[in-house]
This record gives sequence, structure tokens and C-alpha cells, in this order.
Amino acid sequence: MDVVKEVGATWEIPADLRLSLLALLSADPTLVATMTYEEFMEWADADTLAEWVDGRVVMTCPASKRHQDLGAFLLHIFSEHARTYDLGDVTGAPFQMRLPTSGREPDVLFVAREHLGRVLWTRVEGPADLVVEIVSPESRVRDRGEKFYEYQEGGVGEY
Repeated sequence: MDVVKEVGATWEIPADLRLSLLALLSADPTLVATMTYEEFMEWADADTLAEWVDGRVVMTCPASKRHQDLGAFLLHIFSEHARTYDLGDVTGAPFQMRLPTSGREPDVLFVAREHLGRVLWTRVEGPADLVVEIVSPESRVRDRGEKFYEYQEGGVGEY
């Protein structure tokens, strides 16, 4: 086992990890590593702040308190309305919506009663009928650009 020494610390790096790190460091930086959606779902866990887009893992930042408060408010209002009128299912992030080229986690998503077959245990397989993204300064380009076109191409009814 190799040992890397830092000032005041000693870290033991397992051989397989060392080889993986060396492979990453020596790889062509212009090449982008990709994975299938199934590989992504196997790799990511409930605490992973990431989405899958065109075979790439896109890491996201933790949400601010204001973002969380607004999301909770919208989730409550939409959920109560949908439940009262038996319209369908409302879910908040983190919950995947799988489209042909992406697996995103919208802040709030609504699936109409007639499309509830799309709601699986771990994701919505196909477009939601309504998707809400709470836009922050950090996410403006992604939410109003990339996701807008992705959701439109993927068949999301309202965004």
C-alpha cells in the first residue's frame, strides 16, 4: 500500500484508488467521462446532489434557506390543491424526472391523475405535466436556458 505524507498527516491510499486517480490525472482533459442513466442511478444515492444530462453527471449546490422555504410553500399549496380536487400527484426535490436525455430533480413537479403510471418508486419515468424550478442567481442560465429546452423537448406540459 502506498503512503502519501503531508505535513502532520499520513494517508494510506489503497492500490485500486491510486490507479484510478492516476488514470484520471493522465486522461485527456478534452474528453468527457459519460455513464448511462442506469449507471448514474446505481452510483448516486439519496444524498448525492447531482443530475444526469446527456450521459454526464452535473453536480448541484445545496439550496439556500430562502430556496427551501419557497419550495416548501409551493409544494404545500400545489399538494393541497391537487389532493382537494383529486388532480394527481405533487412531489418536491429531490426526486428524479427521467426524460430521454436527462434525469433532473425539479424543485416541484406535478403528474396528472391520468399519467400517474409514470410515477415509479425512485423517479418519474417521462415528463411531468408541470415542473417548477426556483431560480437563483447561480442557477439562472441552467434553469432558464438548458432546462427550459430540455423540458420542452422532453414533453413537459408546463414549466
